[in-house]
Amino acid sequence: QVQLHESGPNLVKPSQTLSLICTVSGGSITKNGHHWSWVRQPPGKELEWIGGIGYYGSTYYSPSLKSRTSISRDTSKSTLTLQLNSVTPEDTAVSYCAVGIPTLDVWGQGTQVTVTS
Repeated sequence: QVQLHESGPNLVKPSQTLSLICTVSGGSITKNGHHWSWVRQPPGKELEWIGGIGYYGSTYYSPSLKSRTSISRDTSKSTLTLQLNSVTPEDTAVSYCAVGIPTLDVWGQGTQVTVTS
């Protein structure tokens, strides 16, 4: 019954910071056994796992993005946040939040992010 909804800016300029929010409804982000992931798919490329956050709040990141990525949660708002610093046009992608690490069971609808000047 958990539903996820991603939101954030559609356009971001190079070198800026991208922040996306995943709003969780129909469940709790701290529900037993739930881990959460952020995933993205650049145009013409495969899905790329960005990182995630575990039930106890531990965070996990793709090695290639770890230096620029921060994932957090706000239990009072039932939200997850993805922050990606120093974006470039290669960061253009459809981004998703999803339930699960490593298996992704429930996905949000995705949000398009375009990095352009």
